[in-house]
Amino acid sequence: MNTFLNKNIIITGASSGIGEALAIEFAKEGANLILAARNVTKLEELKSSLNVSGSILVQKCDVTSEEDCKALIDVTVKKLGGIDVLINNAGITMRGSFEDVNPDVLRQVMDVNFWGTVYCSQAAIPELLKTKGSLVAVSSVTGFKGLPGRTGYASSKFAVNGLFESIRMEYMNRGIHVLTACPGFTSTNIRFNALNENGKKQDESPTDENKMDSPKQVALDIMQAIRDRKDFMLTNKQGRIIFWLNKFFPRMLEKRIHNVIAKEPNSPIKS
Repeated sequence: MNTFLNKNIIITGASSGIGEALAIEFAKEGANLILAARNVTKLEELKSSLNVSGSILVQKCDVTSEEDCKALIDVTVKKLGGIDVLINNAGITMRGSFEDVNPDVLRQVMDVNFWGTVYCSQAAIPELLKTKGSLVAVSSVTGFKGLPGRTGYASSKFAVNGLFESIRMEYMNRGIHVLTACPGFTSTNIRFNALNENGKKQDESPTDENKMDSPKQVALDIMQAIRDRKDFMLTNKQGRIIFWLNKFFPRMLEKRIHNVIAKEPNSPIKS
């Protein structure tokens, strides 16, 4: 049985990366899609490329705007009648030493990654309760283990993980499914668009993109976790290793992570 056939699925940050891959894979299963992002041109291009049986709506949405997030939910309900899945995928990252980073950069990352998730989720929960649907956050391995040089990103993902753990317990007897998806390093544009200490895009990736998971594989893993109504999802071997090492050998893991990041090109931390 096709789990997602005719289901109404909202994806924020759908214009690229994991969000785009989710749109492609959900479309194959006949879902009705609501694609949200700031870049409407890219959303329209994605919509045109999809061969679908279901409906596709494009909605401009800056998730840092509470009004935009409420409008996204309102438009979906008005045009499609309800919401079955909300995937909070919109996100940005940063790279820079904590002592040098402008606090405005940290606020910007938090506004997108954390507050965007808050605004969309709070607006959608009343509708998801009606459908016993799924509320999803695309978080990160960095949401349970910090990463030097990415203090703003790690802080935002820790906050998302805490938010969703709390929501899960709050609504655990009311039928809603709450999933925290924590991909490992994934080959997307997020590192190229990472903000430096002064809020400028770094326009380069400090890591080998070929050694990372593909957006498609992460999207398929998230879809399976929604089918299985899992609470928590790690997508790859690297993430699982970090998760368990952090439980039993956290200090050893921290030294290892420090050494790896210190060897990056133009590393923001000192070895």
